[in-house]
Formats: sequence, C-alpha cells, structure tokens
Amino acid sequence: MTDSATPSDKPSSITYSGYLALDDLLAAQHPLSEEHDEMLFVIIHQTKELWLKQILHEVALAQSLIRSGNLVPAYKSLARVSRIQSVMTMSWDILATMTPADYLSFRGVLGSSSGFQSDQFRRLESMLGLKDSRFLRFHEERPEAWNALKAAIDAPSLYDDALSQLAKAGLPVPAEVLNRDVSQPYVASEAVENAWLEVYRDTEKWWPLYQLAEKLVDLDDALLTWRHKHVVTVERIIGRRRGTGGTDGVGYLTETLQRRCFPELWALRTRL
Repeated sequence: MTDSATPSDKPSSITYSGYLALDDLLAAQHPLSEEHDEMLFVIIHQTKELWLKQILHEVALAQSLIRSGNLVPAYKSLARVSRIQSVMTMSWDILATMTPADYLSFRGVLGSSSGFQSDQFRRLESMLGLKDSRFLRFHEERPEAWNALKAAIDAPSLYDDALSQLAKAGLPVPAEVLNRDVSQPYVASEAVENAWLEVYRDTEKWWPLYQLAEKLVDLDDALLTWRHKHVVTVERIIGRRRGTGGTDGVGYLTETLQRRCFPELWALRTRL
C-alpha cells in the first residue's frame, strides 16, 4: 500500500511564512510612541484578539452540536475554550511586568481607545448569554463588526441551547424561559434551577447533561478568573484612575465580577 498523497500531489509553493501570512501578521504592530513598552501593550492585546477569534470559532461549533442534540462532541470545543481562557489569563502576568511609569509614558497616545470596546469580547459575552445592546454604539463605523455583534445579541445563547436540550430531555423548563426574547439579558429562574438540580442529584441518569453543565461552569469560572486578574493588573498599573475609554477603570471592572453567564448552575450548589 502506498500513501495516496504523493509529493507531487502536495502544494509545492506553500511555505511556513506564506501559510501563516507572517509578513502581514508581523507588520500589524504600529506603536504610536517611541516608548519601548508600547510594543508589549500592542502585542498582548492583539494576541488576546486572536485567541478570542478562536474562542468564537469553538463556541459556534459547540452551539451547533448542542442544538442538534450531540452533547458529547460539544465537550471538546468547550474544554478547548477553557484552556484558551487560561492562557489569556496568564498573559496578564506578562503585562504586569509593565510598571506605572512605563505605561504612563505612552498612555496619552491611546486616546479614548480601550479594551472595553472589543467587539469580539462583546460577541463572546453575548454568545454566553450576557446580552447588552449598548455596546453596539462603539462599532457604528465598522459595519462588519456591528453586524456580527448584533447577530450574536439576537441569536440564542449557548445557555439558551443548553436549556432547550434540558427541556427536550423531559426536564421541567418553563415555556416562558424557552420562548423568551433571546436578545435580552437572561434572568435567573427558580424553575430552571430546580431542573438542573434534578440533573445534579442523579448524575448517572442525566450524565450527558451533567457533563454539559460542568463544562459551562468551567467557561464561567475561567471568565471570572480572567476578569479578576484583569482587575488586579489594572490596579497594579494605573491604580484607581479612570479608564482610557471613559469607564470608572478598576471600579467598573470590579462590578463585572458579579456577572454569571449560567446563574442557576452556581446557585444550585448551595442546595445539593
């Protein structure tokens, strides 16, 4: 037997740099000052955006699988997202090597730009159920980004898909939850908590749903860990100054620590 893919069948002109478009990628850093540390600031944030692109890719696949009832294959994508989130969280440690004096030396060139305005991060939040149409205004001059974020806000979230599967399995999810306006923020439901509680009290019977729930908690846990490390890093570098995007800086970031994408999966633990 011979390999059907002979050398002559393979592209001969593809190189490592060409395949990865390295010339474009490595030319995408444009610091606006002469300060050494601005390059780190740019690369850290560009890298986060690349990882966010992969996360969105994985969550979209997971949603497609869950909607079709294929829960087990979705675990792989969800586990991959959690691993990526861990890498993103660790990257704050690299940024934290920047001292307040380092950052303040070029902060002025950032103008009103802020990670607060990341359309990919807001798309991720929307896909996980944290819907907020107010963020659309930051992308009015970028139609493609605006449309992508609007589509994520208007579509069922990953949690909506999970709750649909919970109902299809015969668990009591209220009709008003299943038929809600998915463009609006999700509101925790005691009935939904009770349905998940049944899953957690008989994990053998509901094993696929139980594993799905734990994968969702992994995502929420990792997102909260990322937010917490963000708060600590920002406070270490700029203290309690206002953020470049006009937010309350550390104050705003601290408030985000109260958000839960899958609230009933946290609340039920007290009742087990």
